[in-house]
Amino acid sequence: MDEYPNRGKRRFPPKKKVARRGGWKPPVKKPAGRKEQGWDQVAAWYDQLVGKNGSDYHQHVVLPAAMDLLSPLKGKKVLDLCCGQGVLIPLLLESGAVQVTGVDASPQLIESARARFADDQRVSTEVADACADGKWADASFDTVASLMAVHDVPDLPAMCRNAAAALKSGGEFVAIFMHPCFRIPRQTHWGWDEGRKLQYRRVDRYGVDLEIPIVTHPGKGGGETTSFYHRPLAEVMNAIGGAGLAVTRCEELVSHRRSQAGGSRSKGEHRAAREFPMFLALKAVKLP
Repeated sequence: MDEYPNRGKRRFPPKKKVARRGGWKPPVKKPAGRKEQGWDQVAAWYDQLVGKNGSDYHQHVVLPAAMDLLSPLKGKKVLDLCCGQGVLIPLLLESGAVQVTGVDASPQLIESARARFADDQRVSTEVADACADGKWADASFDTVASLMAVHDVPDLPAMCRNAAAALKSGGEFVAIFMHPCFRIPRQTHWGWDEGRKLQYRRVDRYGVDLEIPIVTHPGKGGGETTSFYHRPLAEVMNAIGGAGLAVTRCEELVSHRRSQAGGSRSKGEHRAAREFPMFLALKAVKLP
């Protein structure tokens, strides 16, 4: 996936709730034959994609950046918000976290996490909506981490408020997600300028909220989709700040992937890969 309409206030009206990874999304009327969206429905696919150690991007970009921002963790109690099948949990434990709680809205992904950590008393998991009030948001955590989930939830301000509610005063929140300026599904693309011999990043839309359906099994049929929520960067920052969290560090993460050396476009492609960040990492502290 190389490439999230509601600006400012949330404009997804409260209706009958349907499970989503990390949050809830109101149902929409779908064409005949189109299957319901949702992370629980595609949990098996997602578990296979990410697996125990993470996808290619997890291993080379997302997880190393997360551990750098989360450090130090020795003796800390950590909440993994929208934890999925728990790909971050082993690294948290290896870095000295004394207790890790994983929260996700998908029962199937939580079941996968439980199966992986059933024998570790330091790990607990809970099926819960990151955008709804929950007992887990109890001001008992030193750190909250959320990887690749900011763009999966329909109500980001609510998610941020819950992350803040889960933290002790002075606790830290770390989130890594697709860069809202440069990586919007179906709205950002690579292009090639033959005259200047350079690769550029084309952005077709940016300044409005977008809900974008993502096909989970491209090329295999079936029609399963999840929803990707694009929000302009200012909206993301305001959601974090509005929750009483102050950003203390920002990292823009470029892809590790490079084209084959020696090709006619390799120099331009390599330069573009270094210039355009595909992920955004933020670290924030809970204000007193």
